[in-house]
Amino acid sequence: MTEKLFYEDAYKTSFDACIVDVGTDEVGRNFVVLDRTVFYPEGGGQPFDTGWISGERVLDVQTVDGVIRHYLEKEPELKGGQVQGQIDWERRYDHMQQHAGQHILSAAFEELFGLKTTSFHLGEETVTIDLEADSLTEEMLEQAEKKANQIMLENRPIEIKWMTLEEARRYPLRKQPAVEEDIRLVIIPEFDYSGCGGTHPRHTGEVMAVKLLKWERQRQQARLEFVCGWRVLKQLGQKQTVLRELSRLLNSPQPKMAEAAAQLLGEKKALQTALEEVKEELLNYEAQELLMQVIQKKGYQLLVQVFQQRPIQELQKLARLAVEKEATAVVLFVAENGEKLQLTAASGHQAGQVDLKQAAAAVFPLIKGKGGGQPRFIQGGGQRVMSGMELAEKFEHALEEAVPSAD
Repeated sequence: MTEKLFYEDAYKTSFDACIVDVGTDEVGRNFVVLDRTVFYPEGGGQPFDTGWISGERVLDVQTVDGVIRHYLEKEPELKGGQVQGQIDWERRYDHMQQHAGQHILSAAFEELFGLKTTSFHLGEETVTIDLEADSLTEEMLEQAEKKANQIMLENRPIEIKWMTLEEARRYPLRKQPAVEEDIRLVIIPEFDYSGCGGTHPRHTGEVMAVKLLKWERQRQQARLEFVCGWRVLKQLGQKQTVLRELSRLLNSPQPKMAEAAAQLLGEKKALQTALEEVKEELLNYEAQELLMQVIQKKGYQLLVQVFQQRPIQELQKLARLAVEKEATAVVLFVAENGEKLQLTAASGHQAGQVDLKQAAAAVFPLIKGKGGGQPRFIQGGGQRVMSGMELAEKFEHALEEAVPSAD
């Protein structure tokens, strides 16, 4: 069994070891097994360490059937003898800060509100915990964050003790241990007692700070997202960069940015409303002009038009406007949009027994497409296997066959 040096000293960054085994897993990844290691394997919500073994990049560390595998970027040329290992200390220390911060925050929620933590995930950018709660209020978040930061400011020791289950039960455990022997208890005196296999700093002050970011409902629980340690400064830096740029774009000092943004959004909404009104007016004029091209049919007047690169939603509105203006009209609009043919048709309420849906059912398969609608309004589309005018002619023919009054 590999000697776990990361349990002896979480601050140890380099070590010497002997290769016990070299292999390739089922997906072709190369790994080595050592007799001792500082590399922490993924587990308990904490990611694995990365680094180097005798110059070879370590990309992943996992425990497989009780064996710690160090997955290497290249096929190892290491044969017997000793190797030197070096972990990525910045990554390790970040994980130590986040993991200890999670202990402190979870303990704060349990002490203040009796809310237990059911799961923990340490991600690349942020950390999340799931709390047994239907919801979280701003007041709860503020109190928990303040409590956690106070514990960090007090710089309490973080102690690690190995013990039996019987010994562990003498402590006010935040949760029951997942194992029954060789229990590793992480202790923040007079605050938190939790069984844990992760790496932690020696004092709460090293966590520096915690900042809650947001929460959301997740499977009848509250998922809380936060950052600790140097990630707090990184988040602050990112947000400050965004705020500076927004301040420049809005031509407003930061304290008044919300007001300036609200004003800008109001102006945008007013412009959009005015633009829609202008578009509506233009479509009305266009519909009036197009109706001058109607062809008299038996029982209705037909308007056919083919457009290039025209949004089908716009043509749908144009078709409705046209039949509102001329109740005896049937309008058929086809759009050639790139590799697609799109079609919409509408009929006025005095256009006789016109069944656009029946005609569409006969036409859409010809362009390997589909559509839907009602007897007096349809829309759909398919592949551009013919011209727009050819599609219009086929629809017109299908329409004539579907109108009884045309006989």
